[in-house]
Amino acid sequence: MKLGFISDLHLSEKTPVTTQGFFNFLKEAAREFTHLYILGDLFEAWIGDDDDSEFALEVIKQLKLSTQNGLEIFFIHGNRDFLCNQTFAKKSNITILPDPFFIDYFDQKIALSHGDNFCTNDLEYIKFKKKVRSASWQSDFLKRPLHERLEIASNMRDASQNHNNRKDMSIMDVTSDAIHQFFMQHKIDILIHGHTHRPATHQVDGSKLSGTRIVLGDWHDTGWCLILDGQERKLEEFQL
Repeated sequence: MKLGFISDLHLSEKTPVTTQGFFNFLKEAAREFTHLYILGDLFEAWIGDDDDSEFALEVIKQLKLSTQNGLEIFFIHGNRDFLCNQTFAKKSNITILPDPFFIDYFDQKIALSHGDNFCTNDLEYIKFKKKVRSASWQSDFLKRPLHERLEIASNMRDASQNHNNRKDMSIMDVTSDAIHQFFMQHKIDILIHGHTHRPATHQVDGSKLSGTRIVLGDWHDTGWCLILDGQERKLEEFQL
C-alpha cells in the first residue's frame, strides 16, 4: 500500500490554478496511490451539500473519477469545510473520517488530524469553532438560501483574515503541551496534520515518549503531499 496525504488546498472559484492543479494531482494519485487522505480544508468554504454550482459539481466529479480504478479517498473535516456531509461523500465516492483517526502502517501507529485541535492558545478560534460546530448553528445556517450562505461565508472569511492578521503567529500554531499530551494519551508513533500551513517534520521527545509529527503544507503556486511507501517517507513540494 502506498499512501498519500494532503491538506489545506482552500479550493474556490477564485483559485482556478490551484483547482486545476488538484485535478491533475488526482489523475496522478489514481495511478500512484492505493489510499489518499485529505486532512481538511479541501475547500476555502463549503456552504452545504446542496451547493449545485459548476465549481462544486466539478470537484465532486473529479474526486469520483479518480476512485474508479481503485484509489480510496478519505476526508477529515477542516475549519473551512466542516459542512461537507454524507451526501457530498456519496456523490464523490469518498469516506469521511472522524478527527482524529488512527491507522496502523508497517508496525507504526499513525494518527491523522486536521490539526486545529492542537492550537490550544488560540482562544478566539476555539470559541468560534464551538459556535459553528453546534447543531443549532448548523441547522440555522443550512436552512438559509444558497446566496445568503455564500454571503455569510464570505463575511466570515474576511473577519477571520482580519483577526488572524492581528494575532501573534505563535498563537495560531500548535502547542507543545497539546502535542505531548496527545502522543502520551494515544501512544502513537507518528502524527500527521495540516491547518498551520507550516510544512515540516518534527521530532517529539519526552521522558516517556518518542515520535514524529509531520505538518502538511498549504497549496498555492505549489502543492504539498506526504508519501508513505513502506518504510520510506517523503514530504514533497511540487509545482501546480
